[in-house]
Amino acid sequence: MPSIDELELYRMPIADGDFGSNPFPHFAEARKRHDWLAASDIGYVLTSYRAIDEIMRLDEKLTMPGEEIVDIMGARGTGWGDFAIEQMLVSSGERHSRLRGSMSSAFGPGSVKRLRPTMRETVSQICDEWLTSGNFDFTDFAAQFPVRVMFALVGTSTEKLPEIIEKLEIHGESFNLEVEKMGIIEDGYQTLWRFVDELIAERGSDAGPNTDNRDLLDTMIAANSGGQISDKELRQLLILLFAAGYDTTKNLLILLMNSLLQYPDIYRRCGEDFAYARKVVKEQLRFTTPSNTMRIVTEGFTYRDVEIPEGTMLVFPLTISGRDPELFANPMTFDPDRSEKHPTQAFGRGMHICVGQFLAVANVEEGIHIIAQRMKNPQLAGEVTWKPFPGVWGITSLPITFDPVEAPERAVEPA
Repeated sequence: MPSIDELELYRMPIADGDFGSNPFPHFAEARKRHDWLAASDIGYVLTSYRAIDEIMRLDEKLTMPGEEIVDIMGARGTGWGDFAIEQMLVSSGERHSRLRGSMSSAFGPGSVKRLRPTMRETVSQICDEWLTSGNFDFTDFAAQFPVRVMFALVGTSTEKLPEIIEKLEIHGESFNLEVEKMGIIEDGYQTLWRFVDELIAERGSDAGPNTDNRDLLDTMIAANSGGQISDKELRQLLILLFAAGYDTTKNLLILLMNSLLQYPDIYRRCGEDFAYARKVVKEQLRFTTPSNTMRIVTEGFTYRDVEIPEGTMLVFPLTISGRDPELFANPMTFDPDRSEKHPTQAFGRGMHICVGQFLAVANVEEGIHIIAQRMKNPQLAGEVTWKPFPGVWGITSLPITFDPVEAPERAVEPA
């Protein structure tokens, strides 16, 4: 039975800048060499949907890299370094359960359903503000939506929105292992820390007795006042929620628009039929999504006759695991009516599955439904540029032209 380091695997240049613009040929080559593994400079890359699904559930044998990333970035003793080591995503056991429990109720399906009118109002307002010239970079437009919804979720004004969007963008790239950006990353993190610290101070310690009327910030302050989370943990959790909510939703919406530029009939139907728009978002979650993740093996195990020893770094490309030809027919084709029912891996597996997944999906469902009503005939108007593949992947520039519509041609209320 071979050890993982004895296998002859295809070596992916996963950390190269060019890799992010078109990773698919590399995955095809890797599958010719081995049915579920590839090598890279970062770690061993899982190329199989089933392998990702089964190994990510081994929570007791895996941990999220925190200190390892901080050491690579030379960030010991910085605020961002503390965050990378102490954040909820890196925690396990009782601490992870405690931190997650302090705010998970605010992200359940029922809570998200109550936010849908806010999402519709928010995206409609952004359309009113932006749809004037008939052309812009869709990445700039999309950046407005999720963070405004997050501001509503914590019950604060959008006065500091431009600065926070800039810093959230920097924070989103902080786990792409670009060491030369560490100074900018730390500066951005300190700005986010001051922002959430001011939010907490403005709200005060009294969340009120009526839990039904609490927003997310009230819920988390109550957890802090009750001793469930510390002052530092409260602030780190808020930064994590803003960063994760911003990056996931924004990048997913941009990736969806990029897909739909190739399928104008599907795009048009998104504005006409909300139920169909939901199917389209589900297909995008298979087709291309924003987040890759990594795990370090803390207890060696054997999988499919391969020994994976303690200390091995595993890379889970959740962004494109839905392109696995073993499970999906014509995986490179965007098809909202496809018959396969395998659940998306976009939000992970196991105990670290994304707590905000229902919010992210609802945001994009509501967003694309209204956008398709207000932006007719979108066309690509320039070069599409991509982020590096590790960490949060996505598009950095998506210039488009379109025919603006001042108001929906007919009111279409989501079911």
